Amino acid sequence: MELLEAHQQTRYARFIAPLDGTTQENKLRFMQNFKWTDTLQGNTPSAQQDAIFELISMAYNVAIWHTKFASRLAGKENVTEVDAKDVHRSLKFAAGIFKHLKEVHIPRLITPAEKGRDLEPRVIDTYIVQCQAEAQEVTIARAIELKHNATLIAALAFETANFYQKADGTLNTLEPECSSKWRKYLQLKQHFYMSYAYCYHGQTLLSSDKCGESIRSLQEAEKCYSRAETLCKEYRQTKGPGSTAKPSEQLFFTKLGGLIKNTLQKCERENGFIYFHKVPAEAPQLELKASYGLAEPISFEFPALSEQCTPEVYATFDLTKGAKDEKAKPKREEEVIKPMKEPDLKPQKDTGCVIS
Repeated sequence: MELLEAHQQTRYARFIAPLDGTTQENKLRFMQNFKWTDTLQGNTPSAQQDAIFELISMAYNVAIWHTKFASRLAGKENVTEVDAKDVHRSLKFAAGIFKHLKEVHIPRLITPAEKGRDLEPRVIDTYIVQCQAEAQEVTIARAIELKHNATLIAALAFETANFYQKADGTLNTLEPECSSKWRKYLQLKQHFYMSYAYCYHGQTLLSSDKCGESIRSLQEAEKCYSRAETLCKEYRQTKGPGSTAKPSEQLFFTKLGGLIKNTLQKCERENGFIYFHKVPAEAPQLELKASYGLAEPISFEFPALSEQCTPEVYATFDLTKGAKDEKAKPKREEEVIKPMKEPDLKPQKDTGCVIS
């Protein structure tokens, strides 16, 4: 992983700054046209005659690589603690790259990204938030595995659900044909983690002898879980770019359903024998704030300009010769970019991580 990052960063160095450290623009910046195929636009590439566009696109691909690497590790049969840490770090690092591109380099583009393209602010923002949310999924899995306090787990699940809701809201103004499938995934994850939050909040209420409120919280957990199951089916049936995960077939998904059912039955038994509390008509308002375990993007910056990239070196380039040479060449037909179909993700055994 580190070797890939170093290799990519070496390629970036020549385009990062003006030659002499002033506001003077690098004269090589606009000499070549660059093309990249967009994630949500099928086979249609974006093109800009701007080396900054190439710089951003390469970094974007490195960020996507980190999310794929995290997904691959989390999908292993037996995920170790070291694997879980790598998943967690990769997702935060991806978020850091996306954040850096959005704040520093994308604003430098002469031609702003079109609606729904990879570098468009709504798409970048969604990637940042989703990476943070999926990193927190690792934290939640770890907290459950080590039997941490139910209050902490409920708060982390609530914060994660809010991340997914925020990501979904960011995409709601994009064209449905581009975003519907992605939004279904974000929505099912939101309801799934709201279900987690209500389930563990119910356990906290029961330990505080608030049995009636605990029952109502677990009933709300059942409602959110049922909605997540429905959204899983809708997500599988929705057409759109990207491969299709199968979260409802994963053990982490089905285990939550059993946990909610068993905990609710326990609360109802205790209420019938001990507490005799009235069950509120309204679900409890979750005002949970996690003090620990929140995932923040890892700070990312491109390396300093290489010492070899001096004004004297760049002065030797004669762009007029390159332009004449290009005109003398016969025009080639545009190459057809063939799509690469990724296989659907297969259900795995319980890995302790919840990355799709």
